[in-house]
Amino acid sequence: MKSFRAQSNRHSVSCLAGFQSVDVARGSSPRYVRFPFCTCSIIQALNIPGSERSFLAKNPHFLAKTISRRGQPPKRFSLISPRAAIATSSDVMGVINEFTIDDGIKLKVRAHGAEVGTPAHVQLEVCNCNVDSLLLHWGALQSGNGAWIVPGNLPDGSKVKHGAVQSPFKKSGDTASLKVVFDDLSINAIEFVLVDRNRNRWFKMNNSNLRIDVPPPSLKVSNYDIPEELVGVQAYLRWERKGRQNYSPEHEKVEYEAARKELQLELAQGVSITQLKARLLGGGSEKVDSSTVSKSDDNRVKPQEEIGEIKVLGKNLMAKVNRKTWSAEELLSRYTLDASVGLGSSLPPQEPTTLQKAAKNLEAADNDEVIVKKFFKVGGDELLVLATRPEGKSRIHIGTGFKEDLVIRWAVSKDKEREWMSPSETLVPAESTSLGGTVETQFIKGFAGDISLQGVTLNLGDNKFIGLPFVLRSGNTWHKDNGSDYYLPIKPVVKNTVKVATDGKGIAKAFLDDVATQERDAEKSLMHRYNIATELTERAKNEGTLALVGILAWLRYMATRQLVWNKNYNVKPREISAAQDRMTLLLQRIFLEQPEKRELVRLIMATVGRGGQGDVGQRIRDEILVIQRENDCKGGMMEEWHQKLHNNTSPDDVIICEALLNYIKTGFNMDVYWKTLNENGVTKERMLSYDRPVRSEPKFRADQKDGLIRDLTNYLRTLKAVHSGADLESAVQNCLGYMAQGRRHMGGLKIEPIIGLPPVLPSLLYFVLEHVEDKNVLSLLEGLLEARRELRPTLLKPHERLRDIIFLDLALESTVRTAVERGLESISERGPAEIATIVSIVVENLALSSDSNEELVYCLKDWYLVLDIINKKADNWALRTKAVLDRTKLALQDKAEYFQNILQPTADYLGSVLGVEEWAVQIFTEEMIRSGSAAALSQLLNRLDPVIRKEATMGSWQVISPVSVKGYVEVIDGLDQVQEKVYKRPTILVSGRVKGEEEIPEGVVAVLTPDMPDVLSHVSVRARNSKVCFATCFDSSVFSDLRHKDMKALAVSVSTNADLSYHAIGDSDIFSANSVEESTTPTPRITLKKKEFLGKYAVSSKDFNLDLSRNIANLMGKLPSWIRLPTSVAVPFGVFEKVLTESVNKDVASEIAIMNKHLYEGDYSKLTDIRKTVLRLEAPPALIHEIEEVMKSSGMPWPGDESEERWKQAWTAIKRVWASKWNERAYFSTRKTNIDHSDLCMAVLVQEIIQADYAFVIHTTNPSTGDETEIYAEVVKGLGETLVGAYSGRALSFVTKKSDMKNPKVPAYPSTWLEFIALKV
Repeated sequence: MKSFRAQSNRHSVSCLAGFQSVDVARGSSPRYVRFPFCTCSIIQALNIPGSERSFLAKNPHFLAKTISRRGQPPKRFSLISPRAAIATSSDVMGVINEFTIDDGIKLKVRAHGAEVGTPAHVQLEVCNCNVDSLLLHWGALQSGNGAWIVPGNLPDGSKVKHGAVQSPFKKSGDTASLKVVFDDLSINAIEFVLVDRNRNRWFKMNNSNLRIDVPPPSLKVSNYDIPEELVGVQAYLRWERKGRQNYSPEHEKVEYEAARKELQLELAQGVSITQLKARLLGGGSEKVDSSTVSKSDDNRVKPQEEIGEIKVLGKNLMAKVNRKTWSAEELLSRYTLDASVGLGSSLPPQEPTTLQKAAKNLEAADNDEVIVKKFFKVGGDELLVLATRPEGKSRIHIGTGFKEDLVIRWAVSKDKEREWMSPSETLVPAESTSLGGTVETQFIKGFAGDISLQGVTLNLGDNKFIGLPFVLRSGNTWHKDNGSDYYLPIKPVVKNTVKVATDGKGIAKAFLDDVATQERDAEKSLMHRYNIATELTERAKNEGTLALVGILAWLRYMATRQLVWNKNYNVKPREISAAQDRMTLLLQRIFLEQPEKRELVRLIMATVGRGGQGDVGQRIRDEILVIQRENDCKGGMMEEWHQKLHNNTSPDDVIICEALLNYIKTGFNMDVYWKTLNENGVTKERMLSYDRPVRSEPKFRADQKDGLIRDLTNYLRTLKAVHSGADLESAVQNCLGYMAQGRRHMGGLKIEPIIGLPPVLPSLLYFVLEHVEDKNVLSLLEGLLEARRELRPTLLKPHERLRDIIFLDLALESTVRTAVERGLESISERGPAEIATIVSIVVENLALSSDSNEELVYCLKDWYLVLDIINKKADNWALRTKAVLDRTKLALQDKAEYFQNILQPTADYLGSVLGVEEWAVQIFTEEMIRSGSAAALSQLLNRLDPVIRKEATMGSWQVISPVSVKGYVEVIDGLDQVQEKVYKRPTILVSGRVKGEEEIPEGVVAVLTPDMPDVLSHVSVRARNSKVCFATCFDSSVFSDLRHKDMKALAVSVSTNADLSYHAIGDSDIFSANSVEESTTPTPRITLKKKEFLGKYAVSSKDFNLDLSRNIANLMGKLPSWIRLPTSVAVPFGVFEKVLTESVNKDVASEIAIMNKHLYEGDYSKLTDIRKTVLRLEAPPALIHEIEEVMKSSGMPWPGDESEERWKQAWTAIKRVWASKWNERAYFSTRKTNIDHSDLCMAVLVQEIIQADYAFVIHTTNPSTGDETEIYAEVVKGLGETLVGAYSGRALSFVTKKSDMKNPKVPAYPSTWLEFIALKV
């Protein structure tokens, strides 16, 4: 080959000099060419007179533009004309074309086919170039396909716009050059024009694109042996590339062999079998032993081992996904929505405008009976239009800050929206003029009492008008609403209201009110809703997190069919699609610019279809017509559905199409049709409620089956492309590209593949699609997570197709959830290692979707360690797994509470003002969580828990206070909800939540909960001291059984080994015991000696006594020298009462006294109010001076020396201790023990914090069993607050016999994630 190429190069110019073409007929292509100066064999190969096999006969376009006719000069047709074309034998790779552009610029194009080790490429060179901004606007072509494609390997600096590539030339002097390389051997040509970007000048030939054919590769490939599994994958990729056509068996064989040839060509270019396997079968950068591939003497590459079963055209493309070793830390994201989640917007509240203040004043004056409030534009100013209905009579306020005098021309609508009807004379204000069925009224200065505003108030009485149309005039200028008349709907809406707090806490109330006022317009169609949503989201982007939460709640109510989708408005599908397109592009921008809101944006995008411009939406209209015509089904249900699609397509159409397919595939089973519809919320009543109702059931003939399945399957893809952005198949196709052929009047559609995706991603996505229905879900889950991991870097950086990448990631995340739910059926058949593997995958999936995921990432790292421990069968592997499992449950619990705090208040308020059904409002957050990855993880953990507990011989219970009792079950959500309650009969509380700081109500004999409060928490200590049974249930099925025994009588027994059991009993069994009702002795009253102020605001530790810091006083002088007591100072009893008497605190003392009175009367809400009031106390100068003096004399730093702010912080801490007298636990504890709460006094201990590495508590009697021969200890990292505070999770614990201290047993490893540390400030 080398010598042959050298020979052909020698002849490429000299031999062709003076060539002559010979025409067969006028206008025909040349059959052959004479070369008078050369008779070499290469020229003869080109010059075969009359032969159809000659190179020029096969490729006439190489010479057609340059041939002169019998001595006549070449004719110049356009701005660009060819100057010469040099053709060689078909075995020669290079083909040169030269063109002359205006201004003397010359273009030379050299096309090279693929050679061994060198891909095909086109080299462009522009000489005499005086253009500094020259671009090549181009696309590649494949055989049999006239549409441009974008190759994967683009020149540097290239951009893709509207399916074309724009690549910049590199300029050196007056020469500009560009090289385009084609790795894809299916590309056989390039079409292009030149563009002067700065002058927007386009250079074409005869107003057409220039085309350069890429010579076919001259490579002998038949001797390259390709593994069949690779051929199968390549055949599938060709099938995908061509739009998933239905092939005949013969055509399938042709495609299969074409795929083989493509791979053989790649091998001939130097690509190895290993590289092909990595690209087609996945496996990333794994190294393959060279021994697995051998090369025979005839240069044929042969595989030595099979990877797995690979079938042609989409069956088992990858035998297994080999997951890379990813770092958990790479997932770490510490973004949080707000520092004060649930308390307000992430931005400070904006100062309301003058017009907004006027609206508030008018609303208050009309008793807040608001029908609708809207803000329009007049000129550049806001126009308020407020409709109220005080005392059942309609009133319209219209006002603005517009500077010029305004006149309003108005009428009323009675029967139809926007109709102009003249109001009666009694409704026309003074200073008005009647004009041909309308009224003109002058605006008056001083609107709503503000001299800067002008406006008018129209009193329409109790007339049943439905709207107010109007226009405005200033001088001779008319003002309208975007070219249309202003219109305000004023018909009152009857709503099912939900009682919610309206104090604005935790919600963006003003923003939500604006959302509610626009709901009437949004109901017209999905186009209106998405356009309005785009405008509101643009505002929410700048107004803070809670405004964006409002968008989520609104669109979620829409997506769950709680809001009207269409009301008497005909909208084209492409208009809905375009509206969705604008909405999702805006969400894409927020996702990129505000990373702390990515999780929120993901939730919003899950409620919105992808949308798209142009043909994507229009095909919904066109394709259904083609389906009807091609399959002879123009009447009945199909015609009704066609009318509905034309009038207003919606996400319901996806369900209808799926129902039709299921109906046809099951042999026209009507039960399957209705089952599909009903399970997805599309009931018969809903189908009848459409503006174009679907009344009929489908009815097809047997001969229509195959065609309908084919066409409806394709149509489902079109519907999902618009309405189901997060649908897996649709999302994959949008990212990898697809093409839909045009039929009849319907145009074709081509979605370009996304550039810049990881090379291995397509193979992973095809694997996922092929295995998405597998019952054995582990391989599918591995493929899904590997795809998400590969996609993540692209997801987090700017990309013009970022929206499609987000939708793909959403689809992958959602598929994990559905796979887990399907796999739960067989989870019990799996071993602990396999279940733990699945759990780790689902934890990783949730971490990938969460903004603030630090705890999830640490849980993931723990699961990696657990997997290693399980596989090695290490000691205590089950206990250690249980600890990680519990920690993961706590992380899920925190996430659920987080969403409850930030989402539910908005859902409550917006649901109330929009009239959403109460049940849908109440479960809003619950359903949001249930539809996400967290719910799937929770289900998995609940299945794994009993398996691990059985292995660890832990049982279903952890008994904190071992007491056997009898009583009546009462099921409650949380122990904190019954703090003030007194039970008249022995009660067993089955509580869904126990925080640890609650009091146990009087009359309660047992508290059973799935929560895990520490054995040292207040409630645990109180239970043991009060002889109340207290236990944690780890088995969800056991706890569910307890909840079903509400109001039943039970006996609860605790065995000597701390195992708990229960059984039903009769009423007589309870009353025969020492029940609460039989107790006739009242609780004795305990009188506390009230502490008096002794004249000191502060005392040092040397003055401590048995009445003040008794424990520290007892320890003084008794500890060895190596144990040091922390330095301490006390603010003694009576100081709080003294500070209250100071004149500066007179008002505070008075307020506390009044609130105490209400408290004693049973208004327990005053507890919170009193605590807040105590924090307003001012410190007397004497107190400040004395505390400073005592602290300094004790060797403690005085906060005031650092800054005034540090002293304020210290003073607030002292007041918080005083205020804790009125916390719920303290108040109800004193009431339960019959102590007068007013006798309680508080002292404050100011103590040095030790820099602790670990903290521990040792019980000299085992609290779980009462065994006095055992020591029970708990250890945590950092300070002991983790142990004694009301914090979730368990500490590391151990038990040992006092007689055998060297052999402790560990009943629990730590599951708490908290560590308190002392910071030096």
